[in-house]
Amino acid sequence: MTNEIKTLGERIDTLETRLAYQDDAIETLNQTITAQWKQIDALTRRIAELGERLQEAEANAPGAANERPPHY
Repeated sequence: MTNEIKTLGERIDTLETRLAYQDDAIETLNQTITAQWKQIDALTRRIAELGERLQEAEANAPGAANERPPHY
């Protein structure tokens, strides 16, 4: 019986150790995902800003967009 209790104690210690490492890994992954989402959000906003600037530039460009140059 004492041997069984010792074995169970060792198994519990092993499980607690694994759980601690898994908790740390999950927290690290969560931080990484949060940082990536912030970067994706910033890049998405920047792309939208650049798209708006491109549309403004095209709208303010002299002549029609598909117009041939005068030397044709």
